[in-house]
Amino acid sequence: MRVAIDVARRSNASGDVPVGALVINQNGEIVATGYNERELHGDPTAHAEIVALRKASEKTETWRLDNHTLVVTLEPCAMCAGAIAQARISTLIFGAWDEKAGAVGSVWDILRDPRSLFKVEVRAGVLKDECALLLKDFIQGVRTKD
Repeated sequence: MRVAIDVARRSNASGDVPVGALVINQNGEIVATGYNERELHGDPTAHAEIVALRKASEKTETWRLDNHTLVVTLEPCAMCAGAIAQARISTLIFGAWDEKAGAVGSVWDILRDPRSLFKVEVRAGVLKDECALLLKDFIQGVRTKD
């Protein structure tokens, strides 16, 4: 998670919300990283998770990321939870909860819904205070600029 936090800090340069993600293979090696790039590219789908999943698929030359783990500093939204399931990610580890748009327990629970076709092991709240502080500092910085 500490690596994901470091990756999240990169998104601050472009004015994006600081969220970082890693895709890790079954050997514990980082396959890909991603951070929010919505502002950078003007792309509403450029969330950290999607960026990392795209890079991992490109590197592994397959869309199926079974036996891979996604680590992300913020609870995924509905779009990202859907992408995680579609990529067949085995395990999701996230830090801070997203009480407004979280789709892995806060607002919805897409990945653990009993009707879901793909089951993902979820570990929530890892270094949640440190991950939440990234977001809090960003929001306070935006407010002081206004």
